[in-house]
Amino acid sequence: MTRPLQGVLPIVHTPFLEDDSIDRGCFQTEIDWLYAQGAEGFGTGMVSELLRLTSEERLSLTQWLVDWSAGRGAVFMSVGAESGAQAVLYARQAERAGCDAIMAVPPLTTRLPVPALLEYYRRLAEAVSLPVIVQDASGYVGQSIPIAVCVELLERYGADKIVFKPEGAPIGPNLSALRDATGGKARIFEGSGGILLVDSFRRGVAGTMPGVDLLDGIVALWRALQHGDDETVYRVYFPICALVALQMQAGLDGFLAIEKYLLVKRGLFRSARRRAPFSWSLDAETAAEVDRLLRHLESALHPS
Repeated sequence: MTRPLQGVLPIVHTPFLEDDSIDRGCFQTEIDWLYAQGAEGFGTGMVSELLRLTSEERLSLTQWLVDWSAGRGAVFMSVGAESGAQAVLYARQAERAGCDAIMAVPPLTTRLPVPALLEYYRRLAEAVSLPVIVQDASGYVGQSIPIAVCVELLERYGADKIVFKPEGAPIGPNLSALRDATGGKARIFEGSGGILLVDSFRRGVAGTMPGVDLLDGIVALWRALQHGDDETVYRVYFPICALVALQMQAGLDGFLAIEKYLLVKRGLFRSARRRAPFSWSLDAETAAEVDRLLRHLESALHPS
């Protein structure tokens, strides 16, 4: 039986050694740390740099992550690809490895009409027994997924099989539109990195899928929201917002550069190395502001 998807489920980052190979030791440290912070599982996604890994690396990583998780929480793998055949290959590996769900964006190199989108997700849903997280990452990459597609998938396969992660702008209104169009049946996870988590929570999301770099703050924020502790909510939320705002300025590469910088600063990664090519790198002035904001977050989490 698969483990439930709920609460805080971070998207892991892939550490690299200087020869560009995956740093398996740091990866295990990252997973141990995320569980120590209170995560209820984890998965891979865009900030895992999956699109910059080889097919062999993606297949191997699937098994490594399940093994390193060691049953401590739910594990899901992003399997989105440019063809249904590729996506099904990754999905079946996820099922064989013991994952609890798969997540998929549509193909990124072509804009699919509604029938083709439905066929892409139909192939995935019927290829494996695992739940499918339908990810609209159009806020920073790829195409948006019409609500009509989401409604049809949910009606065809049910809420235990189809889960949603809508990240197309405007996120809050889109969350509510999906919720209302499905009569509240859709299980929705948000992926704003924390900057829109308070608004998303109040719209009824089942959980959040942030990066790992600010996870201690996100877990504290999620728990404060659950307990209705608005004083803690906004004390922790504001420095998270400021940090994520800096990440957002350069799109996906902005997230990657700053998140990996923070993972090194927090002692989880030995290197902030990313797979090339990329369009933006962290400059000294932005890094100094990140440092200042991290101190504010740590003070918010541990007030004297």
